[in-house]
Amino acid sequence: MPKREVTDYPSGKRCLPLAIKALAVAICVSAVGARAAEHMESTPQEVFDSMRGSFQQAKAKGVHARYQWDLSGPQGGQWWIDVEDGKYTMGKGKIDNPNVTFIATDRDWVAICHDQLSGTWAYFTGRLKVRGDQGVARKLGEMFP
Repeated sequence: MPKREVTDYPSGKRCLPLAIKALAVAICVSAVGARAAEHMESTPQEVFDSMRGSFQQAKAKGVHARYQWDLSGPQGGQWWIDVEDGKYTMGKGKIDNPNVTFIATDRDWVAICHDQLSGTWAYFTGRLKVRGDQGVARKLGEMFP
């Protein structure tokens, strides 16, 4: 079958390579969307449970910090983490005198934790609010990568 050129295509180039690229992009986007949908079914509780396995004790040496999460939405609620010199405790509810409080929707927090929503973007667009010591907030990502 001979290759056809489309004469009204702006650059006059062949459309076949463009169509193949578009198909490849569509396949990649749908694959990413399927993985994203899997994670979006996660709950904040599952995110906090998974954080237990990622704790880096060495990064928490000398750290004394209390973190609070206030998440709205159907799977929302309150969670906390208390880090004391290389050890941590975690629970559901409120902690007294947090150094940092994260405020978001349940879906946005899950998306941030699964790298489907940039934490920086969420912060600058108001979807994530961080109250308290910003340096202590950043330390959380080092202790729980």
